[in-house]
This record gives sequence, structure tokens and C-alpha cells, in this order.
Amino acid sequence: MSRIGKKPIPVPSGVKIQVGAQLEVTGPKGKLSVPIPEGITIQQADGKLEIKRASDEHAALHGLTRALAANAVQGVSGGFTKELDIVGIGYRADVKGKLATFTLGYSHPIEVLLPDGVDLKIDKQTHLVLTGFDRQLLGQVAANIRALRKPDPYKNKGVRYTGEVLRKKVGKTGASAK
Repeated sequence: MSRIGKKPIPVPSGVKIQVGAQLEVTGPKGKLSVPIPEGITIQQADGKLEIKRASDEHAALHGLTRALAANAVQGVSGGFTKELDIVGIGYRADVKGKLATFTLGYSHPIEVLLPDGVDLKIDKQTHLVLTGFDRQLLGQVAANIRALRKPDPYKNKGVRYTGEVLRKKVGKTGASAK
């Protein structure tokens, strides 16, 4: 049986759960819905959610549904954060409301409109902190920002996740001796 799927999900106080065709999770940060696949049932008992499956045919969706439900519960109660760093001379970011402007060495500044549910805070113009309650949306926005200027393998300049380990390539050496 799925090890992840059989772990119960603790439901913190302030989080309301409604089970129907979809799992509706409402909390102080927002509201999320998780689709419930066929053959998977969700039961709520004494402050915990339990995900059960009808047969072994539904094993692949058992752990997935549990992980999505756990992410929804954690997101509406505590939220998620992603941190990015901008490395490079003259590279910086600025945010005004829902519009983030990036200067990344191109001939023009790049503007990114942040979706609802994702907030951006910038420290020292080069450290970005993204926060939100939807884990999938937050990860997608972070990946889109990173894709604006991926880290260069030779100089490691660009936008990277905080703590991301990069492999630096060796550049050209001087003129070869003949």
C-alpha cells in the first residue's frame, strides 16, 4: 500500500473542509479545491483527513491525491514561500503592486504581471521572496521568473533559486602552444 497515501493529514483549526465531487479547502489565506479521482474516497474524522482507495488499480492516484490535499491544507493555513537570487552586475528587480520589473542585461526591462494569490517582496534589489497559498501556482511563477535569465554555466550570472547548486564550466584557456 502507498506509504504516503495512508498517512493521515492533520487539519489545523481555522481550516474548513468540504468533501463532494471535489475537496474544497478554505482557510485564513484563501480557498483551494482538489479534484478527487474515481476510486478514491476522503473521510474526515477527529481533526484528520484520511484518503482511502477502492482497489489496487487506483494505487497511482492514492499518494497523488493525498499529497495534493496535504498541500492544499498547508497552503490555506500557513502558505508557501520560494526564494530567488539575481546574480550579475547591473541585474536587479523592482516591484510596484502586481507588476514586477526586471533589469537582466537585455536592451529593455522585462515586466511580469503577478497572478492573484502570489506576492513578491524584494530585498536589496537582488533577493526575491515569493509567497502564496497555491503551491503549484507559486512554483510556476518562480520557474517563469527564473526562465527570464537562466544561470549562465560559465559565469553563473542570472536568476537562480536560493541555495541552488550550479556547476560552473571551465572557459577557454589562452592561445594554444604549437
